[in-house]
Amino acid sequence: MGLHGITRLAEEARLSGATVGGGLIWLAGQVADDPTADAEAQTADVLAQIDALLAEAGTDKRALLSITIVLPDIRDAPAMNRAWDAWLDPAHKPARMTIEARLVDPRWRVEITGVALAPGAP
Repeated sequence: MGLHGITRLAEEARLSGATVGGGLIWLAGQVADDPTADAEAQTADVLAQIDALLAEAGTDKRALLSITIVLPDIRDAPAMNRAWDAWLDPAHKPARMTIEARLVDPRWRVEITGVALAPGAP
């Protein structure tokens, strides 16, 4: 555990993939490893990355409180939702928002961030 009780997971040069503190897990925006894939495949990849980060933090998608999904083209929403619906635990749905906005790399079809309850939080 780091400064002020904060744990940083999957650290990169500019960011951490997630930070854990104050009873919560804060996910950085996650993007697909293969930016040439279609929106459905990119979404499935991002959701798998979220699963891995949550596992590293000691929990899983059932602890998700909130998710924000950014699509550079809102017409990709049906493809994104197919991957989402295949991944979602219907007994533990987080709050969710989907917006349209440009992403840093124009090849990315989706970016997802969220907040989850950390293990042992009240």
